[in-house]
Amino acid sequence: MPSIEGLDWRRVREAAGPFRPRPAVQRVLAIPSKRCDKRQLQFLTRPEIEAILACPDRSTWLGRRDHTLLLLAAQTGLRVSEIIELDRDSVMLGHGAHVRCVGKGRKERSTPLTKVAQQALRGWLNEPMKLGATALFPNTHGGKLNADGVEALLNKYVAKAREHCVTLRSKRVSPHVLRHSAAMELLQAGVDCSVIALWLGYEAMETTLTYLHAHLELKESALAKLKPYERAKAERFRPNDRLLEFLNVLGA
Repeated sequence: MPSIEGLDWRRVREAAGPFRPRPAVQRVLAIPSKRCDKRQLQFLTRPEIEAILACPDRSTWLGRRDHTLLLLAAQTGLRVSEIIELDRDSVMLGHGAHVRCVGKGRKERSTPLTKVAQQALRGWLNEPMKLGATALFPNTHGGKLNADGVEALLNKYVAKAREHCVTLRSKRVSPHVLRHSAAMELLQAGVDCSVIALWLGYEAMETTLTYLHAHLELKESALAKLKPYERAKAERFRPNDRLLEFLNVLGA
């Protein structure tokens, strides 16, 4: 009896023929997926982001860490999983300043930094390392922050910012909302969707179309370019003789 390794699998496939699912399976596969309501994409405006960034107490080590982390998240749009994996060597300052990260699919990408982010990161990198930590944003024990820790510190500052920023009270803010906010900032600045997809590390450009749907100002500017309908002049109704004769008969 020949072993499995010795089988000619090409001939086996030819003998078996093409795979045909049973009729019952075909009927199940033909059932359309249930449609569900899609919630509108949440993002923060520039004043809301600035209100959150003003909350950390930068006279303390924790406050300086949290402020730099949130500033980097809001400017670069990095995923929280990408931020917590950054180390001190991931930041390149000077000419062509950028931060390198490894995103989904183990794909490495570089995201440029604004002058404000460069200044904050330069000051943070000059801080003494916590217990020899190599992570860019370590916890108090020198280890890496986790996603729950980032969300907890963000919630703390959002709750504080809501005291004087009224518009934040109706919004649910998460680290991913900061990512959406970075994308909307780029869109409002006139950056093409294909560039935004590369910036955020999306596989397909179609993913960025959700930002177009959420951008109300873009829709309003498109509406302003349309030629308005001309209002028709209101004319007084003039009945004809046949209608007047009919009405006279009714009134008799």
